[in-house]
Amino acid sequence: MIDFLNWLDGILWGLPLIVLMIVTGLYFTVRSGFFQFRYFGWIMKRTFGKIFQKDTENENEKGMLSAFEAISTAIGGTVGFGNIAGVATAVAAGGPGAVLWMWLTACLGMILKQVEVTLGCYYRRTNEKGDYYGGPTYYMERGLGEEHHWGKLWLIPAVIFGIGIFSTFFVTSSTLTASQVVAGAFHFDGITIGGMKIEGVIIVGILVCALTFVITGGGTKRIANIFSKLVPFMSALYILMGIAMILANITSAPAAVASIFTNAFTGTAAVGGFAGCAVSQMVRVGMARSVYSNEAGWGTSPMIHASAKTRHPVEQGLWGSFEVFFDTFVVCSITALSVILSGMWTDGTNGGTLALSAFSSSFGTVGSLLLAVIMVIFTVTTSGGWFTYYLAILEHLYKKEGLLKTIIMKIFYAIRVLPGLLWTIYLVKTDNQGFIWTLVDITSAIPTFVNVAVILILSNQYFKLLKDYKARYLGIGKVDENMRLFYEDAAAAGKTSK
Repeated sequence: MIDFLNWLDGILWGLPLIVLMIVTGLYFTVRSGFFQFRYFGWIMKRTFGKIFQKDTENENEKGMLSAFEAISTAIGGTVGFGNIAGVATAVAAGGPGAVLWMWLTACLGMILKQVEVTLGCYYRRTNEKGDYYGGPTYYMERGLGEEHHWGKLWLIPAVIFGIGIFSTFFVTSSTLTASQVVAGAFHFDGITIGGMKIEGVIIVGILVCALTFVITGGGTKRIANIFSKLVPFMSALYILMGIAMILANITSAPAAVASIFTNAFTGTAAVGGFAGCAVSQMVRVGMARSVYSNEAGWGTSPMIHASAKTRHPVEQGLWGSFEVFFDTFVVCSITALSVILSGMWTDGTNGGTLALSAFSSSFGTVGSLLLAVIMVIFTVTTSGGWFTYYLAILEHLYKKEGLLKTIIMKIFYAIRVLPGLLWTIYLVKTDNQGFIWTLVDITSAIPTFVNVAVILILSNQYFKLLKDYKARYLGIGKVDENMRLFYEDAAAAGKTSK
């Protein structure tokens, strides 16, 4: 079974998906006039530059979340254990060169996420309570099914995408990673009850799941409100800790950065417990971890961004570009450099254990304890962010209020943290952590493949919106006063076209 899953992982993250993502990313990059590079300053001004300002601009816009609440929830879902355990695993499996492929993937990911967030906002809809929801299944229904006249055939990619996304509900390693770091930092081996020993990682896992259960109890609005306060603190703490780690090893930093570039095209030889790898393995590992970390092309973030108040779909799409930049070029880079500088990536460990060892090597117990706190926050925000994604899909599946929807929602709310706890128990007992990362790769590849193909098909709608955005806010071109900025408005006005 494990051999089959490893084979499937290699196929899914093999040439077809890699080519699709690169070609699609280059297509949007070139056709948009290299928008994510040429207008990087504008993107930062309209995103990071607004974080410290009172958000009054969109007070009268339709939506249930502010732009900052949406980006906090999205970053909470993306900036998590994947940035720590995932990046550490990428370096351990592919060597320092894998980091460059993460960066290159993120360059294209900035435009891919901008496109999917833009489409998610454009094609969004309201439920019977007046709350806004959107995402890939919504633009599959309206973009493929209605505008492109696919009829009911839109259900095929939507079902495959939905199954792929929901599989992550049952396959998760975030709780395990946080529990390992916390138990390791506090040297907590566990307790013995009635002659039976309960491992410390499992006990911590129960506590982390309980905290996640409480925070996610209020639905999307409450999660977004909490995350708008928690995520900035979480991110700042980790960035400061990472910078301190780099400064503590500043004399070795140039060589560490150089190894990222030199090894990316030559492969990495076996060193210590590291088995060595070829360039092809670096590319695959780097791209897979990049997508898993920043979720560009995965189709997840549009499900929360679609709920935001925004003056224009592309305006919200800018937050998608910022999200990828912050996630990969800031947070992931800090983790990667910390792990490389520690020199421990060659000793055969990976995941949260490797990250913990890296920070402990420079800061001792203080570093371990700080990372433990950060990992708990990361895990809660990751779980909470993904919880809002599952809700968006369920809202689309059960559009009308009724007994069935009520029952499904109650069951989902009741068991929402159970899979993470069960995986923690299983992996602690079997000590087979490589298995979970194989499943993680598979569950990210399937929806990514479907979503990237769909946004490519719907590309004309994105470029129509981008042209309008440039005219309205960048002074490039003439504004079309008849342009409808959201699908529901366009449909009401009879303006939709293929």
